[in-house]
Amino acid sequence: MTGVSHRTGPRLGWAALDHVTHAVGNTPLIRLRSVEGRSNPRVRIYGKAEWFNPGGSVKDRAALRIFSEAIEDGRLTRDKILIDSTSGNTGVAYSWIGAALGCRVALVMPENVTPARKDVTRGYGAQLIFSSPMEGSDGAIRLVRKLVDENPDQYFYPDQYSNPANPRAHYLTTGVEIWEATEGRITHFVTGLGTTGTVMGTGRRLKEYNPNIKVFGMEPDDAFHGLEGLKHMASSIIPPIYRAEELDGIIAMPTEEGWEMSERLNREGLLVGHSAGANVAAAARLAKEIDEGVIVTILCDRGDRYFEKQKWEKLYEW
Repeated sequence: MTGVSHRTGPRLGWAALDHVTHAVGNTPLIRLRSVEGRSNPRVRIYGKAEWFNPGGSVKDRAALRIFSEAIEDGRLTRDKILIDSTSGNTGVAYSWIGAALGCRVALVMPENVTPARKDVTRGYGAQLIFSSPMEGSDGAIRLVRKLVDENPDQYFYPDQYSNPANPRAHYLTTGVEIWEATEGRITHFVTGLGTTGTVMGTGRRLKEYNPNIKVFGMEPDDAFHGLEGLKHMASSIIPPIYRAEELDGIIAMPTEEGWEMSERLNREGLLVGHSAGANVAAAARLAKEIDEGVIVTILCDRGDRYFEKQKWEKLYEW
């Protein structure tokens, strides 16, 4: 397996990268002027465009850190299969990074994840194992634990929900990038709660730079919601990496509000997924509650991976 180097500084260009994993991070901030105008013109709102990562989502950051630390300390070797539960984006990240590094990957995911997620992860060579669609991400967690307990020598189970490499990835990269891109002017950070690695790691780094920065989590307002990848904490298995006391508040988001924002952004030229729409909706709410400031949120992925795409075929009939 190839070693992975960590890149936390500015990237000068994309033309001479030594390895595809070096393309993870240093994603742009996009100012959301139309959202500002509808909420509070005195507040600047930025979205961090995480679809610029090779796997198309914010999860590339945590997955790369998980892989690299496990390879470096010997927990992940050629005779083991990396296995984890995922609702989609982390699975895509594990799959392409595993392919790039020569690691075998198995993914446990709810059977009702989008066809695009299934096709993309299979395309990278990952093995897919499906859990009950009625149990959501928690059902996938329970199933992967069962499989690992039954086959401890076969699998390396990083457990993205408890692995400190998850928030550490964002502490070392996302928080630094946001601080530098806003030239230290950021006043608020808000993002959705799934594994919670993004909000925990980014928030810690930003508060080290300036303790007055407010950090908010966003969660679905109901246990039965349509915001894929996010957790309604009161009805879910709480990720061990989550520390509620480190947040300045929680914003409860209805599914409809998140979907409507993503559709509005799509019509304005940003084809983002529903979790990104919910993040922007949360930022818009915050903007209405403050006089002025700079709010940054995460545009987790593109919207096209939520569509059912045509499969690649080697042979066609015309």
